[in-house]
Amino acid sequence: MGQGVAAVDYSDKRVLLVDSSGNMRAAIFYMLRSMGVSNIRATTVSSRVLNEIADGDYDIILLGHNVSDAIAGIQLLEEARYRGYMKPSASWVFMTSDASQETVLHAIDSQPDVLITKPFTVDELKSRLDMLMKRRGAFKSVDAALEIGDKEGAVRICLTQFPPDNRNYDEAVMLACKLLVEMKRFEQVLQLAEGLYWRTRDKEAGLHWAEALIAKDRISEAKDLLQQIIEVNPLYIAAYDLLAQAHEREGEVDAAREIVQVATDKSPLGIPRQMELGRLATETKHLEVAQGAYKRSISLGHKSCYRSPEPYLRLANVHRLEVDPEDSKAAFEHERQFEELLSLAVTQFKDEPALKVRAALLKSEMAETLERPDDAKKYFREAKRENAALAEPLALEAEKAVFSGNPTASKVVKAKPETKPAVEGAKRDLEMSAKVNRQGVKHYSNGRLSQALRHFGLALEYDYANIQALLNLAQMYLELARDDEGKREDRLRMFDRNIHLAVKLKAGAEEKRKLQSLLAMRKRPLEELPEGPLGGLLR
Repeated sequence: MGQGVAAVDYSDKRVLLVDSSGNMRAAIFYMLRSMGVSNIRATTVSSRVLNEIADGDYDIILLGHNVSDAIAGIQLLEEARYRGYMKPSASWVFMTSDASQETVLHAIDSQPDVLITKPFTVDELKSRLDMLMKRRGAFKSVDAALEIGDKEGAVRICLTQFPPDNRNYDEAVMLACKLLVEMKRFEQVLQLAEGLYWRTRDKEAGLHWAEALIAKDRISEAKDLLQQIIEVNPLYIAAYDLLAQAHEREGEVDAAREIVQVATDKSPLGIPRQMELGRLATETKHLEVAQGAYKRSISLGHKSCYRSPEPYLRLANVHRLEVDPEDSKAAFEHERQFEELLSLAVTQFKDEPALKVRAALLKSEMAETLERPDDAKKYFREAKRENAALAEPLALEAEKAVFSGNPTASKVVKAKPETKPAVEGAKRDLEMSAKVNRQGVKHYSNGRLSQALRHFGLALEYDYANIQALLNLAQMYLELARDDEGKREDRLRMFDRNIHLAVKLKAGAEEKRKLQSLLAMRKRPLEELPEGPLGGLLR
């Protein structure tokens, strides 16, 4: 050990050691003992490990991955990240006997602190853990802030307690950039990440800079930067993902699909990326590619936390899009596979309440494609009936748009859920409208704004005269206009539209006060409006 370098004290560290091999577990156990670790919990790989991680307060988690395991270590790593079990102060070491590119890149998606190939020596393990523990010591106050959800405090510590002459300065700036991206404070990210990237040429700094450029609609600059990063780091898959998003933002969906396809060729084990390839391939009519991506998602999902009915539905929809009514033999085969996929989905995901609705909608769409209008109407009625029974009903037209196969249909629906109230005389369900509106208020209160918008829009589908939903929508669009200068005009038009409809309706005392308050705020410059909620939503 070099002079002046303090030894790491492991005597107070709590360690969880997970590996399916008893011999390997024993070997690593004694390595840890020789390093001074006394509090070690050693166990085999199993689904129970996640409970151990969630309930335990471990400083270090060593997670073994062996190709022959029924439950692979990589699945536990993925699910721990997915479920939020990777707490900021814990150090995660992924130990793999499979050093193949696809396994390593898949593991990197779940962001372990260290990836080490088995077998390894005690000196190698100690060297890697020493570096981790010294880093944890330096960032202890940052981790403490993150443990309680104080991202603002964590950023402040990173930017004030690590001066430029501190050995951890660059890492502190990097962490601040990461947190600021999560907080959508992109102006600060631009100021910090650009300098960090040119100083260090670190690919992660470049990625954060590109994220900020995209958020500020400087798409061409972001694309150039990401291309440079990929040229130097051809296996940095996160850069491919972001580059595809940049191309799609500019309407270049074919280019986005090609980039995601390259990324999935390099790192084929990630279900979210396979699903994204399937979506883009469907939208660009590369249906054979879409089929392959969704089939791979189904295969990979058998023991994954990302297991869901979604790839079954999407693959069934691809078969619908491939139907040519004039080719009866091929149409029959596509219909058979379509029905088989829907049946599998319904059978395997019995606890998914919205699945029957979406399956009925797809059947309605297939009947339309096969030129069977009576069946199409029957299945759509079934979808509406099942939807009415849901605690949180779906917006049926929005769901249909997702399966349309039109470019970015699903993203457009999610980004701009413009409500089209039912015409006068249409059948109204006041009770359901009020229920869905209350759910929208709940989503808004929990910060789920896109879901709140969707629910207020759905409330108006059930009752076009629900003044509370109209005023709730108006308030949300005014807040969105204030917070997003790039989409301000569109948001203000939606505000004016909903207010115009609300003015025509009979209002109670509370609704009148809300209406007058919103009208008064509309007359003020948006920059003068207070931050955060512009009043409470009407229940």
